[in-house]
Amino acid sequence: MDQELLEKVMNQVKAELGAAATPAATVAPAASAPAAAPSMKGDATGIRKALGRTEFVGTSIGDTIGLVIASVDPMLKDAMKLGKFRSIGIIGGRTGAGPQIMAVDDAVKATNTEIISVELPRDTKGGAGHGSLILIGAEDVSDARRAVETALQVLPKYFGDVYGNDVGHLEFQYSARASYCLEKALGAKFGKAFGMTCAGPAAIGVVLADTAVKAANVEVVGYSSPGNGGTSFSNEVILCFSGDSGAVRQAVKAAIEVGKKLLGALGDEPKSTTTPYI
Repeated sequence: MDQELLEKVMNQVKAELGAAATPAATVAPAASAPAAAPSMKGDATGIRKALGRTEFVGTSIGDTIGLVIASVDPMLKDAMKLGKFRSIGIIGGRTGAGPQIMAVDDAVKATNTEIISVELPRDTKGGAGHGSLILIGAEDVSDARRAVETALQVLPKYFGDVYGNDVGHLEFQYSARASYCLEKALGAKFGKAFGMTCAGPAAIGVVLADTAVKAANVEVVGYSSPGNGGTSFSNEVILCFSGDSGAVRQAVKAAIEVGKKLLGALGDEPKSTTTPYI
């Protein structure tokens, strides 16, 4: 009896194991509940799995997307003028150029990467200013990915002193120590404090530039107007300057105060996009 009972138990276990080993793929796709559309608000890892693309890193404010290419095709590599780099990180945004440049500047400081190019397309989703396209070069794709992740994480900070209403926008940036992205894109002096004022309509930007240089002892490193290069003919004026940290910050803060009053005269009180940091 004991032997017969044992055989029955063993046969039952084998049958159950055989049923459990049936491949899940045998279930027809139609029998499964439809998958929910991937959310674009989750973390980068979750979105990357949902999209099923290894190139995708994540998204951030300003309709900004972060991507990587592990190995650019040799023919395209030459056309893009990537130099020694095959692995690249890509930051692109519909709205904003200064915040993306500042964020990538931080990212390059923190990673083993270099700036390949910075382009400022006329965009802002129909507004007065720019979008952005920034290419980051790396020897290893993991470094490129880390740089893109870092830029996306810090980007909301640099939208803090971007103010807007239904008429236009103001943008102010400050860095205590400029690095390679600011140097390449905006002419900043490497290692020195950097400040930027920008406004659209361009008329307000002219006044802000004058306000900034009168407020403190700073050195102008760049001035861009609609027909003077650097703005893609957008309706804004941009001033970039360097100097001692305290002087640069003082110049930026003076321009912020004036800019909010002038843009406010054309519409509602300009509001910060996130939280001011200067």
